[in-house]
Amino acid sequence: MASSSQEQFSASLPDTQNVDTLTQSQGVSSQQPTLSVWGRLCPLQAFLQSLDMKDTSYTLGRSPDCDICLTIKELHPRKLGVISKTHFRIYRERINSANETVVYLQDLSHNGTFVDDDLVGLGKRVIIENNSRIALATKGFRCYVFVSTNVHEIPLELPLELKQKYAIGRRLGAGACGEVRLLFKKDGSQAFALKIIQKNNFSTGTGNIFNSAANVRNEVEILRKLKHPCIIDLVDIHDTSEAMYIILELMEGGELFDRIKNRGKLPEPCAKLIFYQVVLAVSYLHKEGITHRDLKPENILLKDNSDYPLVKVSDFGMSKFVDTQTMMKTFCGTPMYVAPEILSTHGRSSYTNQVDVWSLGVILYICLSGMAPFNNNTLVEQIIGGKYEFRRAHFQNVSQDAMKLIKRMMTVNPKERITMSYILLDPWLRDIPMRREVYRLISGKENNENVPLNTYNKRPRTAV
Repeated sequence: MASSSQEQFSASLPDTQNVDTLTQSQGVSSQQPTLSVWGRLCPLQAFLQSLDMKDTSYTLGRSPDCDICLTIKELHPRKLGVISKTHFRIYRERINSANETVVYLQDLSHNGTFVDDDLVGLGKRVIIENNSRIALATKGFRCYVFVSTNVHEIPLELPLELKQKYAIGRRLGAGACGEVRLLFKKDGSQAFALKIIQKNNFSTGTGNIFNSAANVRNEVEILRKLKHPCIIDLVDIHDTSEAMYIILELMEGGELFDRIKNRGKLPEPCAKLIFYQVVLAVSYLHKEGITHRDLKPENILLKDNSDYPLVKVSDFGMSKFVDTQTMMKTFCGTPMYVAPEILSTHGRSSYTNQVDVWSLGVILYICLSGMAPFNNNTLVEQIIGGKYEFRRAHFQNVSQDAMKLIKRMMTVNPKERITMSYILLDPWLRDIPMRREVYRLISGKENNENVPLNTYNKRPRTAV
């Protein structure tokens, strides 16, 4: 088996962050850059003054109390007459749901303030971004452009249809075919994760899942109809010739991968609560005829940073778009979670949704031990042969029931491997207090005694 250095979770696993998926690298950092100047108003008219913004809030209008006071020195009396005493306010505010500071423009005028040619409206506000254009009274009277000094990465321009409704934030993660960004409704009322898949990053061969944008859109539309509390919500998609923009529910707790990596391993009660939610999600997908085929800690997202969070499975069904040989290329370099029947035939033969069960076994192994069950030297051979063990140093505090369930999931022969129905019936998961807590998380209800356990307690007709 692997040496101790190879066994370390973060070191022994291949880098999966460059494998493009629908997953969000959503670890939302609480650290914000501290800059003396966070934004500038740069004039688009020669007679207007610029403004460096250091404080929280700034105003523009005819009133001498405004930070930018417009007078007949700057504007013709006819134009000045349509400017309100306080025409608009620009200020910074933290959106707690995304742990992100954004810049708002609030329209305080009677004749209107326009941001990128869209009327804000009296008393309303919109998020403004780097290079947002501000016009007064009419969209044609463009006076300022807002320049953010917090831009520390490559700016990204949204398609017009999305730009009218959303403002884009900082990068949350990146993959081989695109990136994930924070996305806000223009009024700042909601935050999302925006997955941007660049189509020109795919090969032009038969393995290109974007050969037909219409086919991809149809498949994503099908996935959007899936509704389960432990599956990430697909909010909307926008397809262009260059890229596909997929708007997803924002998960502030980030990936299970990072939780394990940062904490070493999870306490068994915490691992059980998280794992049970994943099992519920995968069981639902199977009932809907969808085999995930890419289950791994990177695709399991946490709602928040609590020890016992709501959990949602991401990237569900994206592998549905690729054939088995193409899927093998997608998995590599990380076959760590791939079932033996896929590796042994190099993806050339058919297989069942039992491949997800194997992946669940690997995930649970890692959650409880903080270690990968296989090392990278002879990874494929170990998986095909089912060569793993429960080292006492890492499993001495793990229950026998948990290890038995892992063994039943990580059984090489898929016909002898436990099925999803029996995982739900396994003694380790027949934990009523844990299930009550999961029900509370997914329903938002406190201490409801009517826990729907009987749904999972009906014994299947045949045993596997």
